[in-house]
Amino acid sequence: MLRGALAAAVTPLRDGGRALDDDAFGPYVGFLAEAGLDGVFALGTTGEGILLEPAERRRAAELFVEAAAGRLPVVVHCGAQTTDETVALCEHAAALGVDGVAVVGPPYFAWDDRALAEHFLAAATACGPVPFFLYEFAARSGYAIPLDVVARVREEAPNLAGLKVSDQPYERVRPYLLPGLTVFVGAEGLVPAGMEAGAAGSVSGLASVFPEPVVAMVRAPSEETAAPVQALRRGLERFPFVPAAKRALGRRGVPVREELRAPFLPLGAEQAAEVDRLVDEWLASR
Repeated sequence: MLRGALAAAVTPLRDGGRALDDDAFGPYVGFLAEAGLDGVFALGTTGEGILLEPAERRRAAELFVEAAAGRLPVVVHCGAQTTDETVALCEHAAALGVDGVAVVGPPYFAWDDRALAEHFLAAATACGPVPFFLYEFAARSGYAIPLDVVARVREEAPNLAGLKVSDQPYERVRPYLLPGLTVFVGAEGLVPAGMEAGAAGSVSGLASVFPEPVVAMVRAPSEETAAPVQALRRGLERFPFVPAAKRALGRRGVPVREELRAPFLPLGAEQAAEVDRLVDEWLASR
């Protein structure tokens, strides 16, 4: 069963963000594995997954699985705008032998409970018996997954393993901490409270760049271990997070380029200097 600290990984790109940087996946996953993480969450929000073409998402999933083989479990995010595309991505991920599949609710439209439940059930069926995770992130999908939808998926999808919940504040996370489901908290500052209430750990965007303090926090969740994690998160969140994360990885010596899929833009010179300073100060404090 998946538990602990998972990195919501970035996706290495090249050619101005127009292509996958195949050669960078191995070194990047090696960096994450050596930090003691318990898994990789690929192609989610930090991974720019929703911006990639379906063929690119399939290839990126393959590259993550190849790089992580024997080192880290891999959960692949397969949420897409349509049910057919979501199902196709789920089927592909399952065929790769991934350790889990996650699906966020399709954005833009206001779906009723029946439509949303049918969408998630189709996705769960497509990847079964691989463990299936609902990805709750109201700030990105535009709505929260109703608890009645969670209950129906749980009743009809035997491979529903749990949820990744990236909402804030904690009052929006607490209703999803359901007994018998494996729940990962996305907002790092809420991890200690979530784990005290039964969460299994964290799927953390910050862990894609600074895995060490996130691992320490998840191993021993407390205000003390959460403080450096929150400080780093606040530091990177002064800028668009994904560009800042890729800049910080390069500063740490990880061969991930600052290439982004448009409409993401690279950091400006002053922003880049601030990120470099943040990384250097953290490295000096270790």
